Amino acid sequence: MTAADVRAAAFLDEARAFLAAHPVVDGHNDLPWALREHVRYDLDRLDIAQDQAGRLHTDLRRLRAGGVGAQFWSVYVRSDLAGDDAVSATLEQIDVVDQLLVRYAADLAPALTADQMEAARAVGRIASLKGAEGGHSINDSLATLRALYALGVRYMTLTHNDNIAWADSATDVPGVGGLSAFGREVVREMNRLGMLVDLSHVAATTMRDALATTEAPVLFSHSSARAVCDHPRNIPDDVLEALPGNGGVAMATFVPKFVLPAAMEWTAAADENLRAHGLHHLDTTSEAMKLHAAFEESRPRPVATVATVADHLDHMREAAGVDHIGIGGDFDGTAFTPSGLDDVAGYPNLIAELLGRGWSQADLAKLTWSNAVRVLRDAESVARDLSARRGPSNATLAELDGVPRTH
Repeated sequence: MTAADVRAAAFLDEARAFLAAHPVVDGHNDLPWALREHVRYDLDRLDIAQDQAGRLHTDLRRLRAGGVGAQFWSVYVRSDLAGDDAVSATLEQIDVVDQLLVRYAADLAPALTADQMEAARAVGRIASLKGAEGGHSINDSLATLRALYALGVRYMTLTHNDNIAWADSATDVPGVGGLSAFGREVVREMNRLGMLVDLSHVAATTMRDALATTEAPVLFSHSSARAVCDHPRNIPDDVLEALPGNGGVAMATFVPKFVLPAAMEWTAAADENLRAHGLHHLDTTSEAMKLHAAFEESRPRPVATVATVADHLDHMREAAGVDHIGIGGDFDGTAFTPSGLDDVAGYPNLIAELLGRGWSQADLAKLTWSNAVRVLRDAESVARDLSARRGPSNATLAELDGVPRTH
């Protein structure tokens, strides 16, 4: 072995020991949607107690190997689902997470609060929380928002890839110019409940409007730095620099097209190839992956690495401060992953890279665990205060924005 190999091996050993004491809180994993797409929630056919390498990025063995101590499971539904169809599909996603928690109770612990996250960690179980991805999941209804909270949802991403009536997405043409009046009321009601306002996927105008409205810290569950990779899904520096004043946390994601500039154009062409074959561009089923593999043969794919992701974390630490960053891999929600971060077992490789760049264990402990726990605890504190001062909002889209519901 070379001296460099010996040094790398030492950092990897140190990373594994570090994660045993300070596990990862990962902000976003799309396993529930993968279970819907692959087997329509038949957990006997896709059992994560078994090795699922080659089919999924996630199973229990690899979560343990990766040092994952808490996971926000995304109860995402695609934004081409609308109205009651989106709500019912979100309920199905919530239900499958609940099924996982019962089936794998020795490994996964339900968590609704920061204290429950800490309690799960203390007994060696993976704290499991739910995050809804896209305001289309509430069908313009604050009562539905409250119902999702009652079912355990602890963050909601305000949009997914498409605008909704009250909020603009990062990957759609401007609609309302950020948040509408009803959108601001959604944020206020989330604050009152203690549901984190997740600003991944939203337009920069929506980020800024949400920061101007919220009384609680915000979350970016899976977004990286726009200054490092100029993708609209990433966070501009002025927003990162505003996080200390808000108390929020930005969790870097691993999706190659969000972290590696060269991957943006390639992924757009690969997505178009899927559409040309009649598949949705977010499809990660075996049929879609075969099409991607054939596409790669004629057009080699630019490959992100652990160092690519670390570049984003270095920048985010500089812009927002070490108290305001975290990790949100987006595993099982992306067709491609960086080399070294191939699945949920890869987190030690990222920690080893950061150790090699001089990150202290104290800073890494904030990145992996304490920042995410603190932001939920702070949202809970704000909610206690707000709920003592005001009751549930029954405002409507038509009342605040003058826009009748079309569904």
